[in-house]
Amino acid sequence: MNFSYLTDPAHWDLGNPGSIPHLIVSHLGYTALALLFGVIIALPVGLYIGHTGKGSFLAINAGNAGRSLPTLGLLMLMVTLLGLGLLPVLIALTVLVIPPILTSAYAGMRNLDHRVVDAARGMGMRPWQVLTRVELPMALPVLLSGFRNAALQVVATATVAAAVGLGGLGRLLIDGLAVNDYSRVLAGAIVVAALAVLVDLFLALIQRLIVSPGLKGLS
Repeated sequence: MNFSYLTDPAHWDLGNPGSIPHLIVSHLGYTALALLFGVIIALPVGLYIGHTGKGSFLAINAGNAGRSLPTLGLLMLMVTLLGLGLLPVLIALTVLVIPPILTSAYAGMRNLDHRVVDAARGMGMRPWQVLTRVELPMALPVLLSGFRNAALQVVATATVAAAVGLGGLGRLLIDGLAVNDYSRVLAGAIVVAALAVLVDLFLALIQRLIVSPGLKGLS
């Protein structure tokens, strides 16, 4: 294996727009936007279905169907319909992150200890207080596990953005293959894998900090 591209200081130069640090920033930008839209769309739906039990069949099957969609194929379809640009990439990546967020929100709410919820209601808490002070904190370990799963998937898959002319770490893979520069391809694969591990470790730290110690065994 040839690590020359990865170890060349010129490819880490912050003054170079095509350097690895710049590609990492754009890659994380696509990741963050996809996760943001995924949370906005899937989290309220998953919480509602888990809280009420209505539409659970639809939620589970929609999650399974979402996982089976090929992201690159969906991206090409979106490019055909919408043209080149950031929007097709965001749609394809958002569809990728919706299933784990949706199903974890549903599972987190459905697996609550209902004796605790009933006790909160018995103490006179209103529905909104039960949701925000009891149900959501108890479901948080499962919710965060689903979010970490979604983050890992989108970090690994955001390389497809380069296939339609955008930036990100996929540039190292696409451009390297185009000129048979396998050192560049190897650098791209290593940096993507390392970035996925670092993102997961960061989210694990966040989870450790915000989840109540008594609930950590539920994730």
